Amino acid sequence: MKKIVVDSSIIAEHLTTTNAQSILRTLSKEYFCYTTVFNAIELFSVSKSLKETQAVDDAMSALKVLGVNSKSAKNIAAVVSSGKNEFSALIAGVCIESKLPIITLNSKRFLGISKLKVYSIKDIAKL
Repeated sequence: MKKIVVDSSIIAEHLTTTNAQSILRTLSKEYFCYTTVFNAIELFSVSKSLKETQAVDDAMSALKVLGVNSKSAKNIAAVVSSGKNEFSALIAGVCIESKLPIITLNSKRFLGISKLKVYSIKDIAKL
């Protein structure tokens, strides 16, 4: 099974969609979906209630959450030094170290980060 990292935007869409089938559920049928600890932090930081926090926690339980190690720290530092938004840099560094592409609803977020494979929903066929 192919592996991908799902960005916070994909998880947020899953948590807020009124559609029967979220993008995350669709992806989960064909891909082993990871996310990063930094995506989790982003989502928990915008949770405004215990119910929202629990929903994020439930989503994190369904995904493999990638963390930081000394190798990813080196990649993160390289991206941060390029002047990219810090959370985007942190997420990108973990993806680069893990050699996994990221799928997002906001490709501009990772624009210009070399070595990172970024896909939007319309790029799914390329994965």
